[in-house]
Amino acid sequence: MNCRHHGELTATRRTTNRALSAARAPVERDVAGLKSWRIFRRARCSPNRLSSIAAAVLALERQR
Repeated sequence: MNCRHHGELTATRRTTNRALSAARAPVERDVAGLKSWRIFRRARCSPNRLSSIAAAVLALERQR
């Protein structure tokens, strides 16, 4: 699906890009919020444990 020309996008392509951007934006905001938590910068535990911590932090962030 790589567009080789630099012309205008089709209406379908524009709609698809808009939908993907709308779905991706909340995830990118959540990841940016997680990066601000110190526990992720200084973590010394296993990645498996960190994913549980990340889920808990995301739940707390959404409650704010």
